[in-house]
Amino acid sequence: MSDAGRNRGRRGQDQRGGGRSRGLRVSTRNALFQQWQALLSNRSKRQRSGEFLIHGVRPITLAVEQGWPLRNLLYPSGRKLSTWARRLIDECDATAVEVHPDLLWELGERESEAPELIAVAELPADDLDRLPVGQDFLGLVFDRPTSPGNIGTLARSADAFGAGGLIVSGHAADVYDPKSVRASTGSLFSVPAVRVPSPQDVLDWVDGHRRRGVPIAVVGTDEHGTAEITEYDFTRPVLLVIGNETSGMSATWRDLCDDVVRVPIGGVASSLNAASAGTVVLYEAARQRGFPAAG
Repeated sequence: MSDAGRNRGRRGQDQRGGGRSRGLRVSTRNALFQQWQALLSNRSKRQRSGEFLIHGVRPITLAVEQGWPLRNLLYPSGRKLSTWARRLIDECDATAVEVHPDLLWELGERESEAPELIAVAELPADDLDRLPVGQDFLGLVFDRPTSPGNIGTLARSADAFGAGGLIVSGHAADVYDPKSVRASTGSLFSVPAVRVPSPQDVLDWVDGHRRRGVPIAVVGTDEHGTAEITEYDFTRPVLLVIGNETSGMSATWRDLCDDVVRVPIGGVASSLNAASAGTVVLYEAARQRGFPAAG
């Protein structure tokens, strides 16, 4: 534990919380509470403050296990905490904050009761070099997604099937929206997710790796693709492109793709949900590669 963590532990004991000090206390809708509340729905506030909220046992646990920088751990006053919550509060460098249960309930997006913990986490840099690239590279671009839930779902699928990262391109829903973080079930803390303003930013990054000897193929997905996914070689370095939920890939992305593949479907469905289509293609890529080792 850091010196800061030990110092927080010396400030006093809260027997209801299992022996942990109350680093701070918030019992009214003060400026600090309003700042956290804005993180639920205001993307600009998340960006300006450089932080976002994490809800749920598994996402918070994985954030800690993956070494994600946490600023605060919020817990309800007057409630006996579980062993899990006490351990995280005691071991993390994040400042523990005792919050009135009614206020914590609001920050928990109005669940049936106040959550046991909410984490306030730091936003990472939107740097494409966070994605590890080698001869076995498998990455994913989501072009202008409108649903944060779909972003989180694709991050989860990317994690499950061995992709090295997720790129969210263009004007899009926010990767760090609480709905995205929840839908990822913690995979956002294992798989790098990077936001970029335009396809050209991604192409410049791809070209840089090509010059360094990694022949990344940019492969789009579309119902009118020239090959079915089972016919395409996904064992080489590949960057998959999944289009917008309504309109599919933009014309710019279509022009930048080296190949475009399709997922064969039947029934009366005209197409798959974007996150579902991305998951199917990732599964096929993982199948061809022998599937990633279990975590």
